[in-house]
Amino acid sequence: MRLAGPRRIPAAAALAIAGLATAFTVAAAAAPASATASIHAKYKVTGSTFLKAPNATLPLGPGKLAANVNVGTGKIQATLTMPDATLTFKQFGLIPVTATTHFINNGQTTGTINLSTGGVTSTSHITMQIVSLSIAGVPVPVGPACESSTPAVIRVTSQPGFNILNGGNLAGGYTIPQFANCGIATLLINTTLTGPGNTITLTLGKAKIG
Repeated sequence: MRLAGPRRIPAAAALAIAGLATAFTVAAAAAPASATASIHAKYKVTGSTFLKAPNATLPLGPGKLAANVNVGTGKIQATLTMPDATLTFKQFGLIPVTATTHFINNGQTTGTINLSTGGVTSTSHITMQIVSLSIAGVPVPVGPACESSTPAVIRVTSQPGFNILNGGNLAGGYTIPQFANCGIATLLINTTLTGPGNTITLTLGKAKIG
């Protein structure tokens, strides 16, 4: 009977883990004995999200991600900061609609890094606030609290080629909840923007450790 050899880690993952392990070692040496060592990393973030209902793509960023990785557990806590984003599409293929959205974090982004493979998963809870809306070039009042009635739950996982030190792509999907407090625009927004089947890709730049 042949015994299976040791499981091999892909070279790219091995290099990323080796670099991360070095950073872990430095952090652990610098931390007080009673503290749990963690790594603080900052990333530039760009990306886009495809919205199924209007069949349109919304560019995202550039923004920032500040993450803390627990050395012992691989758990991640992070704060994602993104600028307002403007979506332009044609309703019914004819009527131009432009909406600008502000993103509000409901708590921190949480996730894990697999210390064997370097893979990352994370979940964010984001309230979407529409701050301006125009239809056929005519501004439509939405008020100061035109928001998704519940936060959107956005889950992403690292894609092939992702490296915790050098960055790469994270991708996933989410549902846009119904909106409320948008005045006369509430029905239009809920008809044209909300629902499941939306996808998102975020691209992280090279990490700045420390």
